[in-house]
Amino acid sequence: MAVATLRGMVGRREAGVGESIVIVDPADPRLADFVGLRDAALRRRVEHERGVFIAEGRLAIEALVASGYEVRAVLVNEKARRRLAATLAHVVAPVYVVDDAVMAHTVGFDLHRGAVASAVRPADTVQPVAAVVPETARRLLVCEGVNDHENLGALFRNAAAFGVDAVLLDATTADPLYRRSVRVSLGDSPDAVLMRGGSAIVSPLGKVLAGPNFEGETILTADLDLAEIGRGKFDFDAAGHYSRPDVFQLIVNEQPMSAVIAKP
Repeated sequence: MAVATLRGMVGRREAGVGESIVIVDPADPRLADFVGLRDAALRRRVEHERGVFIAEGRLAIEALVASGYEVRAVLVNEKARRRLAATLAHVVAPVYVVDDAVMAHTVGFDLHRGAVASAVRPADTVQPVAAVVPETARRLLVCEGVNDHENLGALFRNAAAFGVDAVLLDATTADPLYRRSVRVSLGDSPDAVLMRGGSAIVSPLGKVLAGPNFEGETILTADLDLAEIGRGKFDFDAAGHYSRPDVFQLIVNEQPMSAVIAKP
């Protein structure tokens, strides 16, 4: 790792592409946000205790810097630092530059993207849907029990592509700010409004009519306009005008088949 020969560079500020701090010792406490990124149990403890989340890769870091979240620190190799020069110019947090060996020792694997950033994790607060979802919202994505981080990240990416106004997560869904979720979403997660779910009544047009309830068993009531069902299908109707049997057909072979076919 050549720590001994580079010891004199620790903490030295470099001029050039942005302002950075070169670190050569993987035990440097300034790297604590980035330790053991693949150790799920360790990361849950570290991120809870330090109040952070991690964005990995150029796209995720660019989206993080452009979002309203406070960047705590950035860890890059020299190549990634130069690629992210324009983005890092807007970062007021320290930018730590390390070689590949120190990077791998710190994060726990060979990080080919060469760049990670830590940011302040928002507090887990309980808010009514009306406080975080705009009144003009037409499309909501509601996730229940999505416990795979990469699947959750893909849902955020698709939500952005389809113009979803907000994403609501229940308490059993995975952490949307976990490193793999953010990476797969290509940074869409930091820009989204997050809340922890609760029972609610939502109209076919996406308007929240009652709730959410976080206090346990209850009965929610709301006045429903059944005519909105038809209007809502103009947005998406999988069984109606979006059903195209002239284009798509599902053919099921109901004949019994042998698992092994012997050919002469």
